[in-house]
Amino acid sequence: MIQSGLNRVFIARLAGTPVFDPNGDQVGKVRDVVVTLRANNQPPRVLGLAVEVPPRRRIFVPITRVTAIDNGTVVITGLLNMRRFEQRSTETLVLAEILDQTVKIVQADQNFAANEKVVIEDVAMEMAKTSDWFLEKVHVMKRGTGFRRRGASATVAWSEISGINVAEGNQGTSNLLSTFTNLKAADLAHAIHSLTLKRRAEVARALDDERLADVLQEMDENDRVELLAELDRERAADVIGEMEPDDAADLLREVGKDKAKALLDLMEPEDAEDVARLMKYEDYSAGGMMTTEPIVLTADSTVAEALAFIRQAEIAPGLASQVYVCRQPLETPTGKFVGVVHFQKLLREPPATLLGAIVDKEAVTLQPNADINTVSSMLASYNLLSMPVVDENDRLIGVVTVDDVLDHLLPENWRHKEDIRVK
Repeated sequence: MIQSGLNRVFIARLAGTPVFDPNGDQVGKVRDVVVTLRANNQPPRVLGLAVEVPPRRRIFVPITRVTAIDNGTVVITGLLNMRRFEQRSTETLVLAEILDQTVKIVQADQNFAANEKVVIEDVAMEMAKTSDWFLEKVHVMKRGTGFRRRGASATVAWSEISGINVAEGNQGTSNLLSTFTNLKAADLAHAIHSLTLKRRAEVARALDDERLADVLQEMDENDRVELLAELDRERAADVIGEMEPDDAADLLREVGKDKAKALLDLMEPEDAEDVARLMKYEDYSAGGMMTTEPIVLTADSTVAEALAFIRQAEIAPGLASQVYVCRQPLETPTGKFVGVVHFQKLLREPPATLLGAIVDKEAVTLQPNADINTVSSMLASYNLLSMPVVDENDRLIGVVTVDDVLDHLLPENWRHKEDIRVK
């Protein structure tokens, strides 16, 4: 029997709650609640929780295994079935499918008129005397009018609303997205993967260009191509323009030549030029894997200036590991490549020191046609996180990082493999 200090549990607030075993060890986090809808507008029965366990696998935990929900924690008992959760046709996910639905008020009250349309903001589950859990309460909101984005809101009984339809078209996303607020891009990509295509598309349209670009970079090939197809071409081009050039080039290779050309034509010329240049190289070559936006400075730049660039939050760790010293121009393809300065070297030198005085001019470089085996071997041999790629005229054209190589070495669909051991 569940021991809870709460008379009701609002499910949107339950999202992300840590799940512990009886020994106090965390086993995962709540990602959704699984229910089954019932006839005659009866409150849906709660079947269990969709719990995310490392490494981002969702499993099903029956509600009968939950012993406590309180103080921002969920405690469960018994052995976990680590098989990936697969939603059945008779099951509904509260956060993914019920939140943001537009429904009607059955009877007028002090808050709403009869048949007035409202939006579901949250759903509360309560335990009955039989120890079964049901969705008893729904927090709903009127749509705002004029300059008001929010209308009046109230918590009503499940029986006081009608029109729940898990296949509803043009369903909102604001309340669902609020449960994703603190997720990293990779975790958000995984969360979106678990949604239906309809809901994936709705979420994608609601995300801003930069956030969606980050998510697409973390998705499997099939998922991101499918999702990109749900966007209009102008929006798709804007999102691709926000992606790292190497990831954008990979994605455009996957959508087909005709669509890739159409999207490149809609992109900003500068972004399109970088991506188009990368698409000329083989996918599994240094040129095909490299990014065209490393940290490039001149020999008369100072250590302080270099460290300021490295500190920027948007710079990936692999790119921040080294500063590349070149002659003007500093945009790739640059002037003559001079060498590199590792970030540890920068930390050991006075801030006013010029990079030209400490640059490693013997740094190993890659040719753009170097294959993935050569690239990975050189990164491992020299214990590097990144390596410069130069052309026949010794101009820096890009940088290959360890994560670029791993993305190409790992098997397809590696993000959702079942054979990763979970302790």
